[in-house]
Amino acid sequence: MNKLVLVIIVLFSLMSFSQKKLNGVILESVEGKETPLAGANVYWLNSSIGSITDEDGKFSIAYEAYYTKLVVSFVGFKTDTLMITSNKSIRHVLESTASLDQITITSRKQATAKSYLKATNTFMVSSDELLKAACCNLSESFETNPSIDVNFADAVSGTKQIKMLGLKSPYILIATENIPAIRGASQAYGLSFIPGTWVESIQITKGAGSVINGYESIAGQINAELVKPSTDNRLFVNAYAGVNGRLELNTHINQKFSDKWSTGLYLHGNLRDQEFDRNDDTFLDVPIKEQINVMNRWQYTNAEKGIVSFINLRYLNDNTQAGQEIFNPDTDRGTTNSWGSQINTERFEVTTKLGYVNPEVTWQSLGFQTAFSSHKQDSYFGLNVYNIQHNSFYSNLVYNSIISDSRHKIKTGLSFTLDNFDELVNADTFERTENSFGGFFEYAYDDLENLTLTAGVRADQHNRFGFFVTPRLHLRYTPWEKSAIRLSAGRGIRSANIFAENQNLFSSSRQINIASSGGKIYGLDPEIAWNYGISYLQGFNLFERKGDITFDFYRTDFLNQVVVDWENPFEINFYNLEGQSFANSFQVEVNYNPFGNLDIRTAYKFYDVQTDYNSGRLQKLLTPRHRFFANAGYETNRKENGSQWKFDITYNWLSEQRFPDTSISASEFQLNEFSPTVGTLNLQVTKVFSPKFEVYVGGENVTNVRQPNPIISASNPFGSNFDSNFVYGPIFGNMYYAGLRYKIK
Repeated sequence: MNKLVLVIIVLFSLMSFSQKKLNGVILESVEGKETPLAGANVYWLNSSIGSITDEDGKFSIAYEAYYTKLVVSFVGFKTDTLMITSNKSIRHVLESTASLDQITITSRKQATAKSYLKATNTFMVSSDELLKAACCNLSESFETNPSIDVNFADAVSGTKQIKMLGLKSPYILIATENIPAIRGASQAYGLSFIPGTWVESIQITKGAGSVINGYESIAGQINAELVKPSTDNRLFVNAYAGVNGRLELNTHINQKFSDKWSTGLYLHGNLRDQEFDRNDDTFLDVPIKEQINVMNRWQYTNAEKGIVSFINLRYLNDNTQAGQEIFNPDTDRGTTNSWGSQINTERFEVTTKLGYVNPEVTWQSLGFQTAFSSHKQDSYFGLNVYNIQHNSFYSNLVYNSIISDSRHKIKTGLSFTLDNFDELVNADTFERTENSFGGFFEYAYDDLENLTLTAGVRADQHNRFGFFVTPRLHLRYTPWEKSAIRLSAGRGIRSANIFAENQNLFSSSRQINIASSGGKIYGLDPEIAWNYGISYLQGFNLFERKGDITFDFYRTDFLNQVVVDWENPFEINFYNLEGQSFANSFQVEVNYNPFGNLDIRTAYKFYDVQTDYNSGRLQKLLTPRHRFFANAGYETNRKENGSQWKFDITYNWLSEQRFPDTSISASEFQLNEFSPTVGTLNLQVTKVFSPKFEVYVGGENVTNVRQPNPIISASNPFGSNFDSNFVYGPIFGNMYYAGLRYKIK
């Protein structure tokens, strides 16, 4: 512990050189309108001092009185040299070189933006991308994104789960506004607890992420930025109805009390009270469900003093009933009259964020975050009972500055987490407390031309893991125009919450076995893995139209993993890895704008995910080795009254997926080793009548692909062969929906 304290003291003792700054914004002219130009180079003539504009076109650069000539350049634009006589903020519009030849260039903001400048392989999904599908919650926000796989967890709960780089969501650090949010008790269903309309944008990072957000990330990080009361619409209403009986209503009400204080009330409710059994197996294809979700968000901004702060209060009540159509929870719970399940969740959250930027020294800032959540779930699945109470506290203090000049940036800070779990699994109770205290340091270097590097390390003391160090490294190099080669490597460590993360196991008749090895969590050791990645992004112009192509390869190597073994059809076994477990992921993605307002995105992905089980090395179950993705979006030009049409189509094809071994089951319950291939097609059309009002209609799985008999032994759900976990494709078939959006600025 003394070593950790010493490290932290050294980190915080790092101080920057005091110097003045010149701030400004660089713009470009698009169809007569000035828009921010991201990625422009800004530097002092005949010096190595420079900066790069951010996504809002803003920059900050060191200033001394003898600096008089500021050079602004960007590929495809005329390079300008500005005469500077003071450090008063500047505003400058670069002129396109194409306009000098009287050629008109038009540009549109991309719904999914990739950066050529960041060291991490991060791309941002904007709210425009989220609106391409009926995005009702965060788990459904990735249908048009080829980097994230979305599939059903089982054939009973209707829950969608996501994967990245071939690994399930527990290996992804999922945060809201950089506060880890989907973890512990909320891991299985938490994505469905964040309404899509609350999300302003999503940042997705492949591979090892930043050390600032913690040590748990292994496959990547997903951060959802929420809408801000100060910039959101004063009133926003989104109503949705689907033919599967799903009704949803989202309402945002924002009020600005002064130039500093704003508040927002965000209301979400959804209801599904109709019963459907299209495949006639006596089980509901989609569960009966109701959810109330309320968030009150306060924002304080004092630009003169450099202070921005947020306080969020949120309450959730979610109730789900699944199982056989004839199930009546009042009379059949705990009996073998019929098989049914109820999952009742109540969650309360309080989060705070405080940010301070030194008005005199703008490159120095301090941020402090806290989050408290209380998550209670009472549930049963047939005769299996699972209850969990998870209370969690998180805090993070981050200091930002530079060393010498803006090419050398540092971030350092402290974090503390506390988790208390109380679980009931049938007749067994599992209770534990985890806490960790750590410090981190991250250094970023940017030579302002073709090299960017981010290196970070954190040291943590955990009450169950002991002392450990987590290093992360990201490097970006630009060998030629419109290109970016990225390398990354990093280590992650996490607790495996075996019941909360695998709740689908309860919707079966399998016996639960834990092979204890003397570890501190369920008798098991923590999961530890290294992730390595290489990515190449290349922009191009084809027939005078813009496009880009990306090649990604990532490998995850587990030093230890809690193996979830489904290979015996009558058991589920948890044990520590003995041998190897790895995930190789390769993806090629092409984005192209062939003409006008048409954007096309295609991707091919290959997975090689293997684990050494007790029965030998096997390919990861229910993980397709090949996936093909295609998306096309088209918009008509917006008329003077604001009216517009938008069209979107998405196709997903999955190769065969390995089933768990069923060779020792009775012959009528034995399955082939692999599933059939499956392809689905989603469509949506949106009519924008005015800036205030729009209507959308769409269809999911419009070709009506359905997996036959997704539940094994559905006719005898209390027998030893019952299992609902062999899901590889859609269960409900095609589903059509309609909705409307109304907003007042």
